[in-house]
Parts: sequence; structure tokens; C-alpha cells
Amino acid sequence: MHAAVVNRFHEPLTIEDRPIPSPGPGQVLVRLEACGLCHTDIHAIDGDWPVKPGLPFVPGHEGVGIVERVGAGVTTRTIGQRVALPWLGHACGECRYCVDGRENLCESQYNTGYAIDGGYAEYALADARFASPVPDGISPLEAAPLTCAGVTTYAAVKAARVVPGERVAVFGVGGLGHLAVQYARLVGAKVVAVDVTDEKLDLAVDLGADHVINAAEVDPAEALRHLGGADVAIVLAVAPSVFDQAFRSLNRGGRLVLVSLPAEGTLTVPVFDTVLKGISIIGSIVGTRQDLAEVFALHAAGRTRVVAARRDIHDVNAAVAEVLAGSVPARLVFVYDAPLPVEEQVADGAVTSVTE
Repeated sequence: MHAAVVNRFHEPLTIEDRPIPSPGPGQVLVRLEACGLCHTDIHAIDGDWPVKPGLPFVPGHEGVGIVERVGAGVTTRTIGQRVALPWLGHACGECRYCVDGRENLCESQYNTGYAIDGGYAEYALADARFASPVPDGISPLEAAPLTCAGVTTYAAVKAARVVPGERVAVFGVGGLGHLAVQYARLVGAKVVAVDVTDEKLDLAVDLGADHVINAAEVDPAEALRHLGGADVAIVLAVAPSVFDQAFRSLNRGGRLVLVSLPAEGTLTVPVFDTVLKGISIIGSIVGTRQDLAEVFALHAAGRTRVVAARRDIHDVNAAVAEVLAGSVPARLVFVYDAPLPVEEQVADGAVTSVTE
């Protein structure tokens, strides 16, 4: 199988021919149909965060594909079923966070495309319990961005506890932001989209934003104050200035929801303003399997729209450059030419070795 592999941080990925793995107990082998390119993948590729992936590794946590094989003991997934491979690739299932429904906070979790090889490959292994079923009627191209960008922003809107009629500011309209605008609208918010390009702001309007602000032309905090201030500010951009802008835009009792993870990794806020105005600062990390099931259900019901452009995995480095240049309207998705199922490849002699 072909896979895009990170062998060294801050260097281009290489396309390698690797053996197709076999699922162990509790695992499934998934033939990838699509995988989205998330900015988190770029942080992983560059080793930006304190806990770095082990080298070499295959990135990608928005994988969608078909179950080709099941390992011993797997009863909840079946061959031929379409599943998604999200960031939360494994959690222990026994800690206080898993037991009370916060499995995304499990301290023993493994993350797809980071701690375990992900979807930048034609095949991937997954913990069957965390290979989330994709409902009929959702194409792989649409399902891939929903697997991270969708569930992450959906969970962020839930974490903000938005009340209908409140004003929600979405800072950063891209792969995540174009979905955040829609989820905020679905819970009855008045939505203000903030970005630095007119193209992305036009997209936000098309998706239902009530107001847009070009942060390259005006101070978004001041512009939001003129609109009545933000009750919730969801930060999806990574520029350090955005966090200050979002904080300054908040009304009393406002909630600052942090989603993006800048390489700098620090946040400075004025303590007096935070306390006297009753401002809450909320960290929101992806979502649970239940959150993802709800995201898929909403999309299957026609409540959301995914904006994505196809790319070939062999052009992975060019695609990364596009994202870094900010020239991508929403999400880039690697779409794979459907390889033969494993058994047919073996019969044709196309598979020379299968790892056990």
C-alpha cells in the first residue's frame, strides 16, 4: 500500500510502499476512501507540540473507509461497513473520564495519526470500538471533514452552552470555522464570522452568518462591540493576536472557547477583567464518539454542508503548503483511488507481504 510518511520533523513527507497490516484482537483493517488534511496534522508533521509523535509515523485523523478485515473478538463492526477514524483512536474505557462520558479527556488515550498510524495511507488499522460508523447517504468526501472539523466545532458549541439569541463570534473561517458557523446557527445563535480574507467571509455569509468582520481591515473586538459584543467567542485560528481579540470582544458573562492549539502554547488574559466581568475560559478538545454520531446524524438529515476540495495523496506536500498559505477555502481531502480489496490483491499477486 502507498502511505505518506513523516520520517523527520520539518521535512517533506515521503510516499512509501508499505505492507498492508493485519488486524490484531479488537482491531479492524480499513481500506481508506478519503482523509482530510487538518492543521493538527501539520503540527504533528513539524513536531510542534511538547509531546511529539514517534518517528516514523503516518498522519491523518479524518480517515473514512471500508472495513476489510476484522480481528479476533470484534463483534460490533462488520466487513463492508463504512467507518471513520477520528483523532480519538483509543481510550481505556475504565477511568473516571471514560465512565462519566468524557472519554476525550482519557489520560490513556491514543490519537490517530499521532500515536498510531493514521489515514494518509491506503489502509489503516483501528480499534474497532473507536472506528465510528458512517451513516448511509454521507459520501467519504463529506464524512472526512466531519470526523474532526465537524465533531470538534460541534463539541465546542456544546461546551459553550449557547442560549438561543446569544451572539457567537467564530474566529477563523476554514475547515473548522465553516462548520462552527452552522452549528452555532442550529442552536439559535446570532453568528458573527471573523477572518482575514473576503473569500472566507463570503463563504460564511453563504452558510448563514449574520455578520462578518475582516480582521485585516478593522479591530474585530471593536467591530463586535459595535454589534453588541460577543456572548461566546470560539477561537479556531492560531495567530496569537486572535486570542486577545476574542477576549476583548466578550460581554459580561461571556465565554471564551479555546479550540486551536498554536505552537506557542500560552495565553495571557487580564485577571481583573476576567473576574469582574464573570468571563469563563473553556478548553474544548475534539469530541466523543457520541458527539461524532450526532454530527453524522445532523449531516445525514441535511442540516449541515461540508465545503471540501479533493487532492491526491501523492501531492501531500503541496497540499500542506496550500493550507499554510491560507489559500484553502475550507477543507482539503485526500481521495484515494479505490484499491482492490485485500483478498483480491493477494490473488493477483499485488500484495507481497502482510504484517502480522
